[in-house]
Amino acid sequence: MHMPATMRLSPEDRAFFAPVGRAIFMNPFSEEREAVLGRVSAGHVGEAASLDPRAYAFVTEVNQRLDRLDRHGRATLQHFDERDRGIMQPVLLYQVYHRYVPQLDALIHHQLRTAGAGSAVEFADALIAEIRKRGFSEEQSLRYFAIFYQLRRAFFFILGSMVGDSPSMRELRRVLWNSVFTHDMRNYDRGLWNRMEDFSTLLFGETGTGKGSAAAAIGRSGLVAFDARRGRFAANFSQIFVAINLSQFPESLIESELFGHKKGAFTGAISDHAGLFELCDEHGSLFLDEIGELGIPIQIKLLQVLQERTFTPLGSHDIKRFGGRVIAATNRPLSELRGSGEFRDDFFYRLCSDVIVMPSLRQRIEESPSELEQLVRLLVTRTAGEDRPELVDLVQETLRRDLPPRYPWPGNVRELEQAVRRVLLTGRYKGDLEQRSSHPADGLARDVRSGALDARELLEGYCRMLYEQTRNYEEVARRTGLDRRTIRKYVHAG
Repeated sequence: MHMPATMRLSPEDRAFFAPVGRAIFMNPFSEEREAVLGRVSAGHVGEAASLDPRAYAFVTEVNQRLDRLDRHGRATLQHFDERDRGIMQPVLLYQVYHRYVPQLDALIHHQLRTAGAGSAVEFADALIAEIRKRGFSEEQSLRYFAIFYQLRRAFFFILGSMVGDSPSMRELRRVLWNSVFTHDMRNYDRGLWNRMEDFSTLLFGETGTGKGSAAAAIGRSGLVAFDARRGRFAANFSQIFVAINLSQFPESLIESELFGHKKGAFTGAISDHAGLFELCDEHGSLFLDEIGELGIPIQIKLLQVLQERTFTPLGSHDIKRFGGRVIAATNRPLSELRGSGEFRDDFFYRLCSDVIVMPSLRQRIEESPSELEQLVRLLVTRTAGEDRPELVDLVQETLRRDLPPRYPWPGNVRELEQAVRRVLLTGRYKGDLEQRSSHPADGLARDVRSGALDARELLEGYCRMLYEQTRNYEEVARRTGLDRRTIRKYVHAG
């Protein structure tokens, strides 16, 4: 078999392609990548700034240089010597990737609209053939096609759900990307692409900061294999993210919801029930919200899943395997989470492969006052179904009129979302100050004197009053003699 003669890059081409090749593997939301690409191509627009990567000024330069190499013999991996092959591998892939960005993005929107398994991907054969022509094997070409689609989904969900130009939001986008691809995609490419289920992620942040959106961005950006025989991806990414809010279930039901049960396992188990660990696709992620509410016995069982990747449904001796990834979240501070003794250290260490802290809305606005306007515009557009500048102006003017300067937004983005809706409905929003205008003890004492409360309402009011004073569930539990889960239920009742 005739082997093509190897070629070497010219010093000029090597000086151009070497930093481009390094930059391709960098986190696109990192300052390091922006700096490298800025040196390569003055005035380029970073991909992190737009969902349209054609804005890259250096893409044209890459294509022109590769076309010039093609005219001297097709630029494939086999044509380059060993030194230059490592430089050119990401560059050749990058060119194919950018040619198919419109089709990949259209596929994202199509799969968001459809249910069930993904439909046939009509452009797959052409894209895979282009990768093959650049000297990659069939196995490599299928894998890189799956990664191309994963890249577009990561940009779509991280940029689409994590809006804002404040430093804290730029940093959040960077760390979310790391959670999907690692900080250096060379490591991902060398083998971690097939091991990401071993990396769990723990999200911290106040209520309403968007922990669920961040988890969904990670979960829906997982790698989904392409099935060449069927001409479609093995799963629809919109269905591989499974979420559960653990605080919504009584302790007695959480184990069944997570691990499933067999018929007759307990009173009321009238049929077999598949738990979320079984329902989660091998390509998917299971999001455990309010992980801090789990009791010690279930923490121990979850620890086994994280360590051994196996679990057993209630009432069964069958050992099942969990092939997905675990993402967890809590609004409790790390010191409170571990210092109370209610959260096992070994469980924490199994969860904390990656720890991400969500910034509060007040922090984001302090860093960048224009962030509030950006969010209002996004929320109005979502609510109205289209861009409506006059409604954006209405909401902004109302918030400026009704809220005090430096309003702290205690409910974060979730509160802002409801504020937008309330303004559109009523033309006013006084904020959470409406509920906090007087000390909670005043209203409680008034209702006690009037005899307006039953025993449950009295206990709820007392727990809320203590929580307002302490901002600590454990302290309220200590003072009342109630358990922490009951305190949370009373504080958030009504």
